Amino acid sequence: MNMYLKALFFLAIFSILHFGYDFTHWDFLVPLCGIDESVFQHLKMAFWAYLLASLIEYPIMRRKSIRRKNFWYSRLLSTIMIPWLVTLIWYLIPALCGKVESLGLEVFWSVLVTILSGIIGGMMEKNIEGKDFNSSFKIVILILFIVSAFLYIWFTYKPPWIDLFINLELL
Repeated sequence: MNMYLKALFFLAIFSILHFGYDFTHWDFLVPLCGIDESVFQHLKMAFWAYLLASLIEYPIMRRKSIRRKNFWYSRLLSTIMIPWLVTLIWYLIPALCGKVESLGLEVFWSVLVTILSGIIGGMMEKNIEGKDFNSSFKIVILILFIVSAFLYIWFTYKPPWIDLFINLELL
């Protein structure tokens, strides 16, 4: 799948996860959807949205000649990295300009950050999917993915007292 198209899928799924619980209040969505405006919830949504975009990508790419050997390892590694890419890009504006006072500018920046992160994630996976991963690196990717998924779910229900988890709406 074209990395730009995947970035748009990522943005769409992220948006659904951002508002999904607020609109439905379905409890089974809590582990995937944002339940408040904390940084952590946005990282969690990015993780799950990118994984879901990769799940959508697989049947599309399977019909084409994909390099199946490391398709999933490259996607899982990108999924692990996406929340951190979002963080790196998002905090450029506060670092350079301070607090964004305009809601319109903040929404624009949010959309741009999500798309740029999706494009960079797509670039990363395309560049590494053709590489030969040894068994130990594959195991590390699987462990990091499982740990990430566990922490995103666990901390949704039991957030530690760390500023990353503060709901900014309550300040």
